[in-house]
Amino acid sequence: MEPVTPSLLVSLSSALGIGLLMGAERERSKGDGGQASIAGLRTFALVALTGAVAQLLGPWMMLVGAFGTVLLTAVAYRQAAATDPGLTTEFALVLAYLLGAFAIPQPGLAAALAVVATALLAAKVYLHRFTRELVTEREAADGLMLLAAALVVLPLLPDAAVDPWGVLKPSAIWRLVVLVMAVGVLGHVALRAIGARWGLPMAGFFAGFVSSTAAVAGFGQRARENPALRTSSIAAAMLANLGSMLLMVGVVGTLAPSLLEAAWLPLGAASAVLLAGGLLGIWHAPSDANLLPSEPHARAFRLSHALIFAAIIAAVLLLSAALQQWLGPRGALAVATVAALAEWHAAAATVAQLAGGGALSLEQARFGLVLLLLASALSKSVLAFLSGGAAYGLRVAAGLAAMCLAAGLALLAV
Repeated sequence: MEPVTPSLLVSLSSALGIGLLMGAERERSKGDGGQASIAGLRTFALVALTGAVAQLLGPWMMLVGAFGTVLLTAVAYRQAAATDPGLTTEFALVLAYLLGAFAIPQPGLAAALAVVATALLAAKVYLHRFTRELVTEREAADGLMLLAAALVVLPLLPDAAVDPWGVLKPSAIWRLVVLVMAVGVLGHVALRAIGARWGLPMAGFFAGFVSSTAAVAGFGQRARENPALRTSSIAAAMLANLGSMLLMVGVVGTLAPSLLEAAWLPLGAASAVLLAGGLLGIWHAPSDANLLPSEPHARAFRLSHALIFAAIIAAVLLLSAALQQWLGPRGALAVATVAALAEWHAAAATVAQLAGGGALSLEQARFGLVLLLLASALSKSVLAFLSGGAAYGLRVAAGLAAMCLAAGLALLAV
């Protein structure tokens, strides 16, 4: 038996709070449903305290307490099954016992888990409505496919490179596939939640911090499938590149602060153009009252598009590695430019490292950053045409061209 200390009192208080919290939710649920329940506020509090006391008395008392809780819960369920056949309260009661016991060594974590459990209990109506009314069969299938790709396929793929240059790793390539799928889901959820006009651009901005290339492909796919969403998808693509630009600025500032100081004007001009393009797309986007994809055939993504995107990135990585071996260290800037065809973060990190190490002067590195923007704009423009068609591709290409023009003029001004 532990001596009475302030930490022990905190743990016991946490256990009591856990029981009261979960019991209060079950008490309200019992009142709202108009049905009898096997446990309420007092029962949950007592069960949680029982778990805490059993933990203090030792493992054998823990087993006895757990057996007693499960047995009494089973008896109560058998008596109440005719009026309430669900098992939610029964499992919550057992969980309250376990969390009460867990509160002795870890009161903070136990309390946090109790809050999560109570939130799940309280969200019954919303979760049921979400799964039964809001999510279509096709959307549920897409969600399962994304989970399978991320949680089943990805852990099975090797991390070792399979090419002679050591750049093509199956796990990394498959992460790109998962990323494109996740971008599609993110845009789809935002579209369903707050509509196309604001939902897609918001999703695009945050997706750009992961991969603006994947975002351009994902929103292009959405624009092709639903032309009414084209303007919002274009705005999302512009803001995705803005998010990616902000991340690139952070990378350059971390690796070579002097380079960021020297290149702030071109990067700032490019960012301003991207922001203006995104806001312009939001301004001109039509009212989306009748554009929500609630129809059964609405899809969050297409696996074939994600696979094609990953294949393109893999080809660019192989080409970049081959050029580096062929040209040697003197071709590092050219290699970084080729790498920017896939994504400019890694390429910008390369240029920043070269500038920080003195291999490139600040003027050369500043020019290299603008060159990366140009290479990335070219590849994303082609990808926009392939994924979203001519109407989407032309507008995205025009926005990215304006970005490059602004950066180039700012570079000349410097």
